[in-house]
Amino acid sequence: MRILIATDAWSPQVNGVVRTLKATVAQLRASGEEVEVVEPGQFRTIACPTYPEIRLSVRPYRALLQRVDAFAPDVLHVATEGPLGLAARRIAQRMGVPLTTAYHTRFPEYVKARFGVPLAWTYAYLRWFHGAARVTLVPTPVVRADLAARGFARLALWSRGVDTGIFHPREGRRLEGTPPIFLYVGRVAVEKNVEAFLRLDLPGTKWVVGEGPDLERIRRAYPEARFLGVLTQDRLAEVYSGADVFVFPSRTDTFGLVLIEALACGCPVAAYPVTGPLDVLGDAAAGALDEDLRTACLAALRIPRHNAVTHARQYTWERATEQFLQHVRHAVSETAADDSRAAASSP
Repeated sequence: MRILIATDAWSPQVNGVVRTLKATVAQLRASGEEVEVVEPGQFRTIACPTYPEIRLSVRPYRALLQRVDAFAPDVLHVATEGPLGLAARRIAQRMGVPLTTAYHTRFPEYVKARFGVPLAWTYAYLRWFHGAARVTLVPTPVVRADLAARGFARLALWSRGVDTGIFHPREGRRLEGTPPIFLYVGRVAVEKNVEAFLRLDLPGTKWVVGEGPDLERIRRAYPEARFLGVLTQDRLAEVYSGADVFVFPSRTDTFGLVLIEALACGCPVAAYPVTGPLDVLGDAAAGALDEDLRTACLAALRIPRHNAVTHARQYTWERATEQFLQHVRHAVSETAADDSRAAASSP
């Protein structure tokens, strides 16, 4: 099958969407599928307001149309709802190519937190955007239920995985500082709620890994915390292994790929009982969920590290990619069936 993936999120961005797409593309190609990725680096771009490290494609339609026409995909998958995704959506409709989409992040909540845009406005746009797709892939059952309640249709699950060849316990690795070590990994931005972690009265030392628009302000506000920038995956696995508890303060993530990466390295999780942690952890004894994040952090200290490793093993990229393939194949067969019915009914 020839699969074209259009995404506004790609390297050099470092986030769960990019990791998910790269892992999926690698698995698809390994299984013999032909995959073409179109991303902002292939077009003229401008910096995203308040997120200069994110580049947005400028008027990509004509150049993208040429790419799609040359590749002749069996299916066009739109991973994001930005300028490239919008252009790809339009092209799929114009050319009659089966279209699938994905809902990776709680974009309306992010936009409201950063710009104050009402949730209803952004959700209305997203309903329109994803309404053109044969199927919209979502990462968890909770997200599927939330979107269905907001009027989204044709939703299906596409889970996530972890590369245990990279993310596994690294014996003898410890982060510096007075124990216990509490760790956050992710974007340092308002929607990630990092300060809910840094404000906590906890014993030991707090570490923050990642970059983002709020990094310098937060670094100044919390000088007792220790900060690292963006790390390679191998170094990140060492950092997870060197912490006692992975703290996930976000209330808006749809999945939280860092959750299973931390677990795979033997680091128990502390989080709020919200979408993402609820779906990844459930009632497993691999983490602690509580509306009082401090309580969750202290409870996670008592969790055996092997519990975390065992729980993470159920998430594989092979299984997640097979889900993805099943859905795009179904979209192709549905489109072919509709075309056959239309041909049969025409005079």
